[in-house]
Amino acid sequence: VACSQEEKLWDAVKITAYVLGTGLLIFTALVNSVSWYVQSIWDTSGHFCQTAWLKFYYLLEGQEWTIFLLGAGLVPGLAFWCFNGILMVADVTGKPTFITRYRIQLGKNDPVDTKKLRQAIYTVLCNQFFISLPMLVPMFYVMKWWGNTFNKELPTFQWFLVELSIFTLIEEILFYYTHRLVHLPLLYKHIHKKHHEWTAPIGVVSIYAHPVEHIFSNTLPVMTGPMMTGSHIVSIAAWFSLALITTSISHCGYHLPFLPSPEFHDFHHLKFNQCYGVLGVLDYLHRTDTVFRQTKAFERHRFLLSLTPLSESIPEAPKRAE
Repeated sequence: VACSQEEKLWDAVKITAYVLGTGLLIFTALVNSVSWYVQSIWDTSGHFCQTAWLKFYYLLEGQEWTIFLLGAGLVPGLAFWCFNGILMVADVTGKPTFITRYRIQLGKNDPVDTKKLRQAIYTVLCNQFFISLPMLVPMFYVMKWWGNTFNKELPTFQWFLVELSIFTLIEEILFYYTHRLVHLPLLYKHIHKKHHEWTAPIGVVSIYAHPVEHIFSNTLPVMTGPMMTGSHIVSIAAWFSLALITTSISHCGYHLPFLPSPEFHDFHHLKFNQCYGVLGVLDYLHRTDTVFRQTKAFERHRFLLSLTPLSESIPEAPKRAE
């Protein structure tokens, strides 16, 4: 039986590598086919961006550690807190209604428990200042070894898109498997249970986690891509900011128009044993989304292009009277 399970796991890993590798090739091909058009738009602002970058570089007199700290630490941190600051106003006050009417788990965190929220903010700040920032030190020396991070010339838009696809692929693999690992009973009890205190999550709890989990599931999956490709600090700043805002959307508890759907990860917080990944590809391959696919939440898991909340257009089935 053990041998059979190992064979199944190995087959799943091979399928995963094949599907994700194929997906990366297709994505790169699509990038090449449309990048000429996007590049023409990029070129119109490219000179401005290049000039602004050089002014910033010379303003700091080429001090690479300061530039790295601002790009990899301050900019993503500001993006995280500005975005979540808006969401926290809605969570605490219940206003503005153009946000709160899109709540996923109706009646939950309405309003949010302020004591519980303060505890979450304290933990998040500790994770950012005492874990994420120190982890930038070894990353800085890895980036210096590559020699491209502080280049005076910005990367091309095409290369940034290729990097973005690589970062996303690496994050999906590392996050999925480390996330499943911390759901093992022993690790869940002592590590991951903290994050799951929020069965109806809000944006800021995206990095509300045990320090060990914050290192291996939250930070390393995002840092690994740029370290493998030797990315420019501008690309790193953009990727870190995008990753933090995306995970905040996944946890925010609101399915807002014109933003990625958070239904997938919200369902994970509700049920615990479904939807471990970011994109859902590995969940599909490992069949860890089968229950999710049978729910109304799966029907709502789409890009909302109207102003009508999906909780209204695709409501939960009424509970049977006992």
